[in-house]
Amino acid sequence: MLRLLLMVALLALVVIQFFKPERNTAAGPSPNALATKYPVPANVAAILKRSCNDCHSNTTTYPAYASIQPVAWWLDNHIQEGKAELNFDEFAAYPAGKAAHKLEEVAEMVEENEMPLPSYLLVHRQAALSEQDARVLIEWAKGLRGQIIAANPDAARPRRPQPAPEP
Repeated sequence: MLRLLLMVALLALVVIQFFKPERNTAAGPSPNALATKYPVPANVAAILKRSCNDCHSNTTTYPAYASIQPVAWWLDNHIQEGKAELNFDEFAAYPAGKAAHKLEEVAEMVEENEMPLPSYLLVHRQAALSEQDARVLIEWAKGLRGQIIAANPDAARPRRPQPAPEP
């Protein structure tokens, strides 16, 4: 019986290898990328590329193990959740209020060491933010948020909480 269960499990592992999620790889630069509308200094762009863009852009650099199921599904879920929360390749299309709010969240998440995710850093050690990197990113996010609010005073208003979905 144990042998049969192992054979079925092995067969299932082989079969799921044929069902892969679509890769998060853009064909080219996005017309709505952050830098098309807002200033992004080279040092900030380098930090974002190294530590944020795999989950918060339209282009992910995939590790070799990303082709193995069910790992690919797990990675795809992380990427889709990250992009839904903040996508630097669509940032220029955000209304001013949303952009200001997202920058506030960037600063908070970095200040609280919540980003990059610890689970991401286990495998991507190069994405870890040094104290200097964190300071640069926080100052840039707060500064850009201030510029957006200065140009759009309504952007400083707190966002209305979304109503809870009805059962």
